[in-house]
Amino acid sequence: MTLSPGGRIGLAGAAVVGVAFGMARYAYGLTLPDIREDLRLSELVLGLVASATFAGYLAGLLLAGRLAARRGSRAPTTVGGACGAAGAVIVTFAQSPGLLAVGVILAGSAGGWVWAPYSDIVTRSVPSRQQPRALAIITTGTSGGLVLLGALAVLAAVGSWRMVWAGIALAAVAAALVNLRLVPRTGSAPRPEERAGASSLVAALRVPAAYSVVYFAVVVVYFTYAADVLDSGTLPAAAVPALYAAVGLTGMVGVATGTLAQRLGSVRVAALCLATVGAALVLLGLSSGSVAATAASACIFGMGYMTGSAVLAVWTAELVPERAGAAFTACLVVGALSSVAAPALAGAAIPALGLGSLLVVTAAVSLLGAVALMLHGFSQGAAVGDIGR
Repeated sequence: MTLSPGGRIGLAGAAVVGVAFGMARYAYGLTLPDIREDLRLSELVLGLVASATFAGYLAGLLLAGRLAARRGSRAPTTVGGACGAAGAVIVTFAQSPGLLAVGVILAGSAGGWVWAPYSDIVTRSVPSRQQPRALAIITTGTSGGLVLLGALAVLAAVGSWRMVWAGIALAAVAAALVNLRLVPRTGSAPRPEERAGASSLVAALRVPAAYSVVYFAVVVVYFTYAADVLDSGTLPAAAVPALYAAVGLTGMVGVATGTLAQRLGSVRVAALCLATVGAALVLLGLSSGSVAATAASACIFGMGYMTGSAVLAVWTAELVPERAGAAFTACLVVGALSSVAAPALAGAAIPALGLGSLLVVTAAVSLLGAVALMLHGFSQGAAVGDIGR
């Protein structure tokens, strides 16, 4: 069967993003309890290392545009695959906090290198009618990565947490090879300094940027501490990988984000995603070891998480179609800064609040963000209606 350009790029992008985001970026939270026990690290150090993961992601985001300007948009995706593989190998063999941090930073940078460049690859190589679907497929690749991460965690349950990171290294190499095979080379992207209208870009992205701050903060708190909640309860060891697999499987609904955004509007879809993630955080924080509550939390979170990331790609492309990559990157940078701060703040607050209370407070932030976006969506709709009268 011959795949269309959108199908080939969507498949390769889903594989690369799935490994970089669904595996390398969030494996730290999955393996955190075992890392704490094995390396005997404090909550503060664990929180700082978690923040370092997203610092690496931010560095990848900032450097990807420069590399694309020189070597084309496919080059950052190749570098990202290499960073994911190398970082995972370092973590696999880490015996000290310093080496662990180096590996985590390198692996965490993979998502920054690979995600935004696909917006430019898609807009330059895929027919316009196929672009929303291709972008949604690429973003939803994270779901597949989470399912694989859950499967690796099952294997690690009978061995060591290091097996998870070894599996990620192998998956990163495989995804990079698929990417080189299916994604065509593109010419050098315009240099950032050659792009005019920075102020207009900022004005256009105020609302999605604000959404990014809240969305990425609440998502990273969920992923960082979900395994801790399960580990502290009476649930079986298989609960942790099952949670990640459930998030990945239910997150497959993200492929329909483009259609949903066309029907409801991207602002309202984003608001619904924040409300969904908030509900998942409440359930997780109040689960008290309940299998039903934990399973419901994972399934609800998967839908909100994947649709929430996919709608950001679609939303920014709608607002600034001629500069989709730059617009998406700008929102991801804002989200990365939020992701860097959130785990460190959470780690500092846990001793005073307790983990359950922290998750509930985080849920409140997410729900407030959803209300603000929904009100904005209604006011936007009213303004359009007034113009039409």
